[in-house]
Amino acid sequence: MIKKDIEVLKAKKVLDILVDNSFSYSQAQKMLRNKDIKVNGKVCKENVKLNIGDILTLFYKEEIKPYEIVYEDVECIIINKFAGIEVENGLDNILGTFPVHRLDRNTEGLLVMAKTVEAKQKLENAFRNHLVQKYYLTEVVGEFVTDKLYTAYLVKDEEKAHVKIFQNYQPNSVKIQTKIKTLKSNKESSLLEVEIIGGKTHQIRAHLAYLGHAIIGDGKYGRREDLKRFKEKRQKLFAYKLVFKNVGIEGINNREFKIYPKWLKGVTIS
Repeated sequence: MIKKDIEVLKAKKVLDILVDNSFSYSQAQKMLRNKDIKVNGKVCKENVKLNIGDILTLFYKEEIKPYEIVYEDVECIIINKFAGIEVENGLDNILGTFPVHRLDRNTEGLLVMAKTVEAKQKLENAFRNHLVQKYYLTEVVGEFVTDKLYTAYLVKDEEKAHVKIFQNYQPNSVKIQTKIKTLKSNKESSLLEVEIIGGKTHQIRAHLAYLGHAIIGDGKYGRREDLKRFKEKRQKLFAYKLVFKNVGIEGINNREFKIYPKWLKGVTIS
């Protein structure tokens, strides 16, 4: 158990002070719920507002960070996001940064976030104008040999947090483009490199399932019999490469960042 004292430098509520001191919001809530926080020596039971000069005493177990830093400068940070955490109201709160694109909660890999409002505007503009290329690695069910740009239409059901893919335009649909290249394939499964043009909620997962090759371990869009057969607890989808053109941020202009998932074995990717 770690003990830490924090002097309050600005009048704020307890949870806000903890987030400002690099604790995740969920960890801060847990400490408050378990009565592991004292204010000026007395147990704190509620998220009360503290005054300048108050002393917070914390008792906690060190939390494993849900990310690792790949690159950082004064304008942006690129991380390897781990599975199980949201980008908005999650990583952004932990890091004190601005999201400019997203990865699904259970999708791992490279994510860039802005550290200033000006950098946020530059990166959002870069993504809008396709100055950032996003590449993923995924293993899917079945033999799938292709090197093609697939176009379809996506309809999102907000209530069910689910999307459907259609070949032709539907009311309230948006056009999607998914470029898929096979790296390795056999009758059981195929390893693919996927590039999305733009990017919509669950685009890769839903589009691959629509094409008949759901991502292994995808409990939302995969078939039950495939989930039982492969016995993967997490979806095999990884954002492995970001390519930046002239995005207006000196540290990452015309640079490429690349990392590989732990589950990738026996394949060389150029």
